[in-house]
Amino acid sequence: IKKTRGGRENQMAFSEAQEELVLRSWKAMKPDSESIALKFFLRIFEIAPAAKPMFPFLRDAGEDAPLESHPKLKAHAVTVFVMACESATQLRKTGDVKVREATLRRLGATHVRAGVADAHFEVVKTALLDTIEGAVPEMWTPEMKAAWEEAYDQLAAAIKEEMKLAAARCHNDK
Repeated sequence: IKKTRGGRENQMAFSEAQEELVLRSWKAMKPDSESIALKFFLRIFEIAPAAKPMFPFLRDAGEDAPLESHPKLKAHAVTVFVMACESATQLRKTGDVKVREATLRRLGATHVRAGVADAHFEVVKTALLDTIEGAVPEMWTPEMKAAWEEAYDQLAAAIKEEMKLAAARCHNDK
């Protein structure tokens, strides 16, 4: 276990082989990242329909309105998916989740306000893995799955750490 720049514990080093699998699959997905990102979020809501109200921009969407045509959902999906994938491709090089500190702080605060819990991270992980498998089925192997799991787990750990800090800041402000 080694401490990363944010003081987080990095349980497992991201291997060169894992990095190569993530890079190769991300390169294959990148040209179609908008539609893959939307599939990712639609999969989240398929697994956990109760998650929709956690997204303020979806609260005003009618029950009958198709999510796949919601402009703010598509934009949000692309931002999240690309950030997760780009962060994953840099893990070995940086030894840490590579997301700007300000972005990580904002993510922590946003996730605390939305009431995100550990179970939600598991839903997102399942949706991410399902989506990547669907996007690159010819490349998908148990090793690739493990590489993406490790990358996601490290990103989720960084966000959870920021959530703890955000919750503490919020508690101290009262």
